[in-house]
Parts: sequence; structure tokens; C-alpha cells
Amino acid sequence: MTQENENHQYVALARKYRPQKFEDLLGQDALVQTLTNAIQNNRLHHAYILTGIRGVGKTTTARLIARAINCIGPDGKGGPTIHPCGECENCKAIAADRHIDVIELDAASKTGVDDMREILDGVRYKPTNARYKVYIIDEVHMLSKSAFNALLKTLEEPPAHVKFIFATTEIRKVPVTILSRCQRFDLQRLSIETLMTLFNKIVKAENIEAEEEALQMVARAADGSARDGLSMLDQAIVLGNGNIKADTVKNMLGLADRQQTMVLYEKLLAGDISAVMENLQAMYTNGSVPTVILQDLIDITHLLAKVKIVPAFINDASLSENDREMCKKMCDAPINILSKIWQMLIKGLSEIQYAAVQIDALEMILMRIAYSASLPSPSDLLKELKKKSGLNKNTPAVTSEIMTPSEVSDVEDSGVIIETTAELLKLLTAKKQPLLLFAVKNDLSFKEFADGRMHISVSEKADKNLIANLRNFLKKETGKNWQIDIDYEPLGETLAMLEAKELDKDKKNISEYPLVKAILSEFNGAKIETIIRKNIEDAENESETEFVVPEPVNEIYEEEN
Repeated sequence: MTQENENHQYVALARKYRPQKFEDLLGQDALVQTLTNAIQNNRLHHAYILTGIRGVGKTTTARLIARAINCIGPDGKGGPTIHPCGECENCKAIAADRHIDVIELDAASKTGVDDMREILDGVRYKPTNARYKVYIIDEVHMLSKSAFNALLKTLEEPPAHVKFIFATTEIRKVPVTILSRCQRFDLQRLSIETLMTLFNKIVKAENIEAEEEALQMVARAADGSARDGLSMLDQAIVLGNGNIKADTVKNMLGLADRQQTMVLYEKLLAGDISAVMENLQAMYTNGSVPTVILQDLIDITHLLAKVKIVPAFINDASLSENDREMCKKMCDAPINILSKIWQMLIKGLSEIQYAAVQIDALEMILMRIAYSASLPSPSDLLKELKKKSGLNKNTPAVTSEIMTPSEVSDVEDSGVIIETTAELLKLLTAKKQPLLLFAVKNDLSFKEFADGRMHISVSEKADKNLIANLRNFLKKETGKNWQIDIDYEPLGETLAMLEAKELDKDKKNISEYPLVKAILSEFNGAKIETIIRKNIEDAENESETEFVVPEPVNEIYEEEN
């Protein structure tokens, strides 16, 4: 190849616009500030490890660090600087990847201990031309265990003229013994706004016409990676013959039209299954990829939920005008419905990956969501059951006299009188003594109980300090020395057993209540699992007890009263 052809050889955008100085690094302000302070204060660490997703600038940052600490300035008298001159021989050689003292290698191809020993053999020799000898090891997590072990000692106490810079996308695979010897920098994903700024700068420099919507599609598809984004931008330029249009990018990425996806989502919320199937088939015929459609639906769900919770987000600069209009149009969607749709869509991601025909799997997923949207809510279902059972607002609620924690009243710090086991349990609950409360209910049976005195049997499995702890607690709270008589005989009926009996009795009573009876009759196999009692105020300010039944009918009774 001639020199002329070499000079005219096309360079990919990702390489052509690779940052040449720290100011060009996008979205890595913390890293730049730390390195700036380190260089200015002559506090350069001997080893750095850079981690982050692909294409955020790990290797580029490593080369910039190598240039910064080896730059000698145009006059050859400069020192380490955060602003490498780019003119001295060291800067030019490092930028061209041909400097003899900056050794860059790929751990994916040199994973063994012998490769590491070969590298470390040169550590003891001083640099030939540069100030520091720099070892840049990319994808360091792929080194073998033996290679990591061979590196440990040198990495802990390297010669003063040596610097190590590691890069990895899998930081968890790097042994902690290596991490502890390095300064770690986590390079952040690039936001859509940051990528858009970069793309606009590049298309302007390349004198290329590009639609804003097309660039935004590329920025979204890049998923935080500048290299991925520039590679896709390169492809879009070639595909569009120097003109980047939204339709071209859609076809290239297999994206569905955003407006069509919004219409599809609106039909999903309405439960219009025939319209959903019709729209989906049209999108698929036009070249949309099922997995991409599903991901777009997930994104729309997240956007609607976020705007629902944080209304001010609708004015965020990252949203297009179409997104804003969609959010205003569908703002009435309840958050519980959006949450249900989110769960179904996320579950659908795994289903569609293993499906033989992806579009069929997507149709089934959307059918499930559309039909669930038309199902009655638990509140509506409860109303219908009330009608069937002949209930009305004058029907009394279920009541109970069993003592519960919610009925615990404030207890004085001293001089408290406890005359029943129920009052003892109240006090233990109020004073937040869960372990002692559990032991009293399960490891003791009470034969006699009065203020200042109790007669009990103790379980063989009880803690040996139970009686002492109970006596100390009562002394502190009541101000009395309690007399505790103990019978060493089989444990009788405990308070926990009595509560269980009372609970069974309440379940039986509640199951005869007309509304509950209707529910149990309507849902074959349903049963009352537990009862949660809670003091509530009805319209007549009467204390009532709430009961709870399993999903999906779990609405609170007083909601209707």
C-alpha cells in the first residue's frame, strides 16, 4: 500500500474522535479531578485499575495517564502535567502506540503465568526514554490465578520508575488482593444527553446532515457506551449515504416507530386485544424486531410510572415532545396497573428469548396483559360479592375481644399494676421485649397470676435465664419484687396455645360472616390464613376489627363503610 493510500485510508469515528486530552473525556469528572490533584500535588499512585462497561474510555484513559506522567513539554523540560502537550516525542509515540517504555497488552491473549513472568522481568530495568515505565493491561480479569499471584509482590512494591494501569469490564473477577494494591476508578455510563452532545459535535465536524430523532435513537441504543454509539453512527452514515434520517436508523436497528409503540401501549391499557394484535402485526410486517418492541414497551411503562410519581419529570430535557404528549395522554393510568404491566413485561423478556417463534411469544405476552387490564379490581370484585351476599352498609363488622399489640396503651415507667397475663403481654409489647414476650407465651404455662405473684410451669427447652430476666423486667417496670413459684412438672397449656385456639374460633366465626362466606364460596379452595386486627373508626366512631383474606380479594372492609 502506498503512502498516499495510507493517508487517505478511512478511520472509524470511534478511533478518529478518541479523546486526546483529559478535557475530552465525557462524563468522568470525578476521575479527571482526582488525577488532576494527584499530578499537581505529586501524589501519583503506583497502580490504577479502571472499570466500567465497554466503550466508556478505560483504555483511552490509561493512555492519557501514560502521556500525562511522561510528557516533557515542547522544550523538553516539562514535568508531569494534566495537560500533555501532544508535541514532544513521548506524547507522539504514546499516542501512536509505539513508545518503548509504555507496554500495552491484552490479558485475553496473554493469560498464563509465563506471560506475566516475561513482563515482570523487564520491571527492574529503568525506562529508556520516558520518565516512567508504564504497563497497561487490558481485560485484566482474564489473567489466570497463577498469573495474578505472580503479579502480587511486584504490584505491592514496584520500583519507583514503574506504573501499572489495569482495565476491566468484570471488576468482580479481579482478586481482592489485586484490588487492595490499586487505586480504583469506576467509569460511568454516558447519559443520553452526553452522547447527543458528542454526536452533534461529530456530525457538524463531518459536515453531515442528521435528524435529531435519529441521533436520539442511536444514543438510546448505545446504552451508555460512546464506542458503541459511534460505531452505530458510522453505520447510519454509510447506510444513509451521508444523510442520517430517523427512518434509516429505525430500519438499521430494527426499531419500531415510537408513535406506533405508543398507540400499541394505549390499546394495551384499554384492554382492546383485537386492536393490539392488529397493530403488532403491522409493526412486525414493517420490520420491527419483537424483542425491541418489548423493550420499548418496558421503557414506556417506566416513563409513565416515573412521571406519575415525579410529575416534574415531564419537563425533563431528555424527553421528546412525543413522549411528553404520551405522558399527558396516559397520565390517568393507576400506578398499581403500571406496576402489574411492568412485572408481566419483564417476565416476558425471558419467555421471548427461549421461544421458537419470537413474534408468537410476544403476542401471547400482550394477550395476557390486555386481558388482565380488563379484569375487575379487588375493590370491584368485593362490591360484587357484597351484592351477591345481600350485604349493605348497615351490616355490622366482625368484632373480637382478643388482646392484640395494636390495643396496647401507654404504660407508666413505674408503679404499674399487672393483674392478668394479658396485661403482662401488653407491657412486654409496649416495652419492645420481643424475645422475652416469645418465651413467656411459648415456654411458660400459668396456674395462678396476681399482682406481685405468679405460679408457673417452665418448659425444659426454656432459656436458663428466663425466670431471672422476667423477674428483673417486672422489678424495673412495677417497682416490686415478684414472687415466682415454679412447678417442675410437664408444661401445661401455654398462652400461645390459648391464642391459637382463640384464633381458630375467630376464623370459624368470621367464615360465617355473609361477606366472607360469599368469598369462600366464590373462590373454590380459598381459606382464611390469618386475621389482622386493627382499631379503626367508622362513621359512628365505633371501634371495629378488620379482617384480611388472601389475594386477590384483600381490600380493607372499612373502605366501603
